[in-house]
Amino acid sequence: MEWMYNYISFPITDPTWIFLLVLVIILFAPIVLDKLRIPHIIGMIIAGVLVGEHGLNILARDSSFELFGKVGLYYIMFLAGLEMNMNDFKENKYKALTLGLLCFFIPITIGFVTNLSVLHYGVATAILLASMYASNTQVSYPIVIKYGLSSQRSVSIAVGGTAVTDTLTLLVLAVVAGLHGGDIGGTYWLLLVGKVVVIGTAIIIVFPRIARWFFRRYEEVVTQYIFVLALVFLAAALMELAGMEGILGAFLTGLVLNRMIPHVSPLMGHLEFVGNALFIPYFLIGVGMLINLHVLFGSVNALVVAGVMIGVALTGKWIAAFLVQQIFGLKRMERRLIYGLSTAQAAATLAAVMVGYNIILPDGSRLLNEDVLNGTILLILVTCIVSSLITDKSARQMAMDEMQPDEHLKRTTEKILIPVAYLDTIDYLIELALMIRSTKFEDNILALHVMTDAGQTERAEMRGRLCLDKAAKAAAGANVELVQLSRFDVNVSSGIIHTAKEQDASCVVVGLHRKVNIMDSFYGKVTENLLKSIHREVIVAKFLMPLNTIRRIVVAVPPKAEYEAGFQKWLRNCCRMGAAMGCRVHFFATEKTTDYIQSFLEAKYKQTLTSFSILEKWEDLLLLTGHVNYDHLLVIISARRGSISYSPLFEELPKQIGTYFNNSSLMLVFPDQLGDEVKETITFSKPIVSNDVQLYQRIGAWIYKWLKKQ
Repeated sequence: MEWMYNYISFPITDPTWIFLLVLVIILFAPIVLDKLRIPHIIGMIIAGVLVGEHGLNILARDSSFELFGKVGLYYIMFLAGLEMNMNDFKENKYKALTLGLLCFFIPITIGFVTNLSVLHYGVATAILLASMYASNTQVSYPIVIKYGLSSQRSVSIAVGGTAVTDTLTLLVLAVVAGLHGGDIGGTYWLLLVGKVVVIGTAIIIVFPRIARWFFRRYEEVVTQYIFVLALVFLAAALMELAGMEGILGAFLTGLVLNRMIPHVSPLMGHLEFVGNALFIPYFLIGVGMLINLHVLFGSVNALVVAGVMIGVALTGKWIAAFLVQQIFGLKRMERRLIYGLSTAQAAATLAAVMVGYNIILPDGSRLLNEDVLNGTILLILVTCIVSSLITDKSARQMAMDEMQPDEHLKRTTEKILIPVAYLDTIDYLIELALMIRSTKFEDNILALHVMTDAGQTERAEMRGRLCLDKAAKAAAGANVELVQLSRFDVNVSSGIIHTAKEQDASCVVVGLHRKVNIMDSFYGKVTENLLKSIHREVIVAKFLMPLNTIRRIVVAVPPKAEYEAGFQKWLRNCCRMGAAMGCRVHFFATEKTTDYIQSFLEAKYKQTLTSFSILEKWEDLLLLTGHVNYDHLLVIISARRGSISYSPLFEELPKQIGTYFNNSSLMLVFPDQLGDEVKETITFSKPIVSNDVQLYQRIGAWIYKWLKKQ
């Protein structure tokens, strides 16, 4: 073993061993802490304390920790903006603003008074130190992602409040730094405000346009990932040039790209995977390596400073969360989650203490002395632990409440069947299925390839494997397991129909038929046979651009659509698509149908961005041409023969679509026909399914069954 001691010296400086030890920590810390029921974040910080130069001195905090740590910090803020439910955030923007102002002014007020009266610091030191109490870093945000609660309103309030609080904190830091740098004045303020406004405006206006252009031309996930990461660091670098911290640029980039990176997309899966697997743990380990417990506990004054800092920070944030709960009538669990998310301190706090520590006063002392520096490290450790514990406990309880099956889920299943035949359309069809699927069911996306040519069995099987493998890869990118099905049948239609019935598929998603010769119909024989033989919802789709670059969904609804049994299902799918793409859903329907749509949305999807227009004349879809642009998705609610909303005018649909919307992305939806299997129990502001509607549904189902027998 002597050769090993001669070869390895501590702290380890060899890059290979450093990276290996970091990976070992990232691998085993969660495994060990799961048994102790301790959040992983705390484990990373404690591991950093143990292996750092102030612990066992196994690793030195070299440039790799600074590099990956900064990337991890930006990643946390970027994911916080990217994961935010923008519709929910817009609805809760005043709550978030209130929380941000309270989280800033309450701790800074208590802290300023305490710093003057208890710690006896000067005014400048008291102000800067008090601003540190107010800052907040979303260290525990990965816990929220793990439990799938990023769309909760309490999370949106906490994340939005963090943006407000950190902005004000960094402004105080810029003022103090400028004041002691001797360059403060009218010009300084003018330049600071001007640079921040110009750069912020550029990020908000230019970045989305560049991203939309890039995503439409380059669909390879790795290329998109590198592009997004480049935008994040460009925004961070520009904010640093403006005199602010880069975390604001990263957070702002997440907000502006929110609509173009759906939460169920492969790109989002890659972003979360790389960040949570490497960059964020690297950052947390680096924070732990800063903690010097020997110096901290070797000085009584340092303990007093640390105790005051921790007490003020935790108390101030709790008061702010409590006041927000009382003002807006939030639930107790929401208050706890808000408090957990807004308590941790790391990024802005470290930035403030390092700036203050490096400022030398005229008498030779530092603006923030070593007691404050060491107290800050303990403050970071304690607040991160408190934040992680409270967030984990609250999020787990909230997730358990969310997962309680309701009566509708007890009675129904949801399976989306996607026949795959062309490699270039698979990604779009899978992406559509990911958007409309319910996350409360597992293995509910099925990809099917039907083989009919017995003379070329080997070739057909190879093509089928390629199609199914590509479908599985597209779903796996969004962390969704896809069920692969392959079968021989007399024809493609028969194979799809039999599989749909065997698997009890609730929805079939197919691509729009490609005409081979002039004799082919618009829908194609396969789709026409499906519509005659399958009573479940059938979606026929054609996409000319990636779904994440679509800016609006336009839904054309025929008269009497509310009488169909599948009325609520296709409405639910449209709302899920709107939420996933972050765009507005605009309905064109008769006045009576619009009332039913609004009742359903009010009861189930209040947060969906919607708008309505009255369309009394269904005869000519030319009326919609002025409302459907090239980057819009047109959804036409059609109907099968014999259904209640069916009209002979539907026979003209193919001609009108080919004339007016040939260059538009399109979805044709044929709703469910069996009411007993799809109806839901919902309480509406006014009855959405009256006795007349139920009678019409029963008559329609009877007519449909009678036509099938003929």
